[in-house]
Amino acid sequence: MVPRWKGKDAKAKKDAEAEALKEPMSNIISELQSSLVQSDAYGILSNKSVHYAAGAEKIVLLDKACFGRPVGTVEKDKVWFQLSLEEAFFLCYSMNCLKINGGNRIPQTNEDLWHYMKSKKETFPNFFKAYSHLRMKNWVVRSGFQYGVDFVVYRHHPSRVHSEYGVLVLSDGETVKDVNGRLRLWSDVHCATRLVGSVAKTLLVLYISKNGSRDDSPSCLANYTVEERTIARWSPEQCRESCR
Repeated sequence: MVPRWKGKDAKAKKDAEAEALKEPMSNIISELQSSLVQSDAYGILSNKSVHYAAGAEKIVLLDKACFGRPVGTVEKDKVWFQLSLEEAFFLCYSMNCLKINGGNRIPQTNEDLWHYMKSKKETFPNFFKAYSHLRMKNWVVRSGFQYGVDFVVYRHHPSRVHSEYGVLVLSDGETVKDVNGRLRLWSDVHCATRLVGSVAKTLLVLYISKNGSRDDSPSCLANYTVEERTIARWSPEQCRESCR
């Protein structure tokens, strides 16, 4: 799929592409990681999310890297950023740049967080594997709730480019029925591809295989594998021969 850069005209779109190439997402993520490590940053568990009090520099970096969303003011120069479970664990476990405290202000280990997040979201192991898989490829990953999918992914910041894929996460195992039950009927496939296609996206299905591993600790993620499949609607009008 060709990136759809944002802009009112061709020049504006070229400028958006040039700016994105000048500042790759991988560089932005590295800058955020370095800044959080240097400041010994920590967040606080809050039900199904993690809150982090960001100062002026972190506000800019979190926005540029597309982690979380501002939800309120802490002090005059600080803002609460709300991180999803996947975002928070990625910063904590995968990037090792954010510590997370429990409600009692006690620092949580990776295992503590893993069990907590699983208790709040049964599909967390599969969703986190999918999220980290995409982030490691330097895609910007956001919630796909408004499009009827699990995630939507962008080549760069959403202010510069439209999202290219609507992502569904499926697994090979025994996890919740309403997740693995999707796309089992042709009507489900048709509806999903039609919906994302109507907003100029391609449906990307990530199949998470546990390969027999238990999900008792985050170390199981090393044994998980991800299979990517794109699904598109077939249009007969675009393929058949012209009648003469």
